[in-house]
Amino acid sequence: MNLTGVGLYTFSEVSKLTDIPAQDLRRWLRGYSHKLEKSDERKEIEPLWESELDSYGIDGVTFHELLEVRFVQAFREHGVSLQTIRRASINARELFNHEFPFTCKRFQTDGRTIFAGAIKESGETEFLDMVKKQYAFEQVIKPSLYKGIEFGDDDLASKWYPLERNKSVVLDPKFSFGKPIVTDGHIRTSILYDAFKAEGNQRIVSKLYDVPITSVEAAIKFEERLAA
Repeated sequence: MNLTGVGLYTFSEVSKLTDIPAQDLRRWLRGYSHKLEKSDERKEIEPLWESELDSYGIDGVTFHELLEVRFVQAFREHGVSLQTIRRASINARELFNHEFPFTCKRFQTDGRTIFAGAIKESGETEFLDMVKKQYAFEQVIKPSLYKGIEFGDDDLASKWYPLERNKSVVLDPKFSFGKPIVTDGHIRTSILYDAFKAEGNQRIVSKLYDVPITSVEAAIKFEERLAA
């Protein structure tokens, strides 16, 4: 089993990093069932996509899936159904030849057409005008969703800086299984934060882990924000 460069997060960790309820994340990525009206039968709802971790039997989320669910949440907040999102994901994956279509750069320009087609296929025509109108679509796929994402030469997202206008903390699947680390030193923010709580002094932590004191400060602020 080799998970190097994939990133690995629990649903609870993804929930804290994205502000998406863990229950929603599980429904989207693991599927669910619901009882049909006036019947004892239940309908099975498939996951939005097949997880990279399914073949490993791991109950978690990868780095790219973490970024993708942020886009899923944006559409859900505007009332787009999981059926339409699933269809759009399939269509975009085929068109772009890209395993993670929502974070693909081309989605910023071609996403509106893809969702219009997916809505027609699913029959949810009440959303069609919203998607057809460029300004309305841009309210869903906000530029802020792409801010902080750094892309590699293969057009795949390679890093995510979760703090707005600040690159002191980064999620990079090549380090620490993608857990949040300080950019200068590549030490996990949780480790620096726990050390600060134990020592009570930022300078001591800075010397212990050989990182700038600004990195310690950034780690403390970031972890406190997650805990809030």
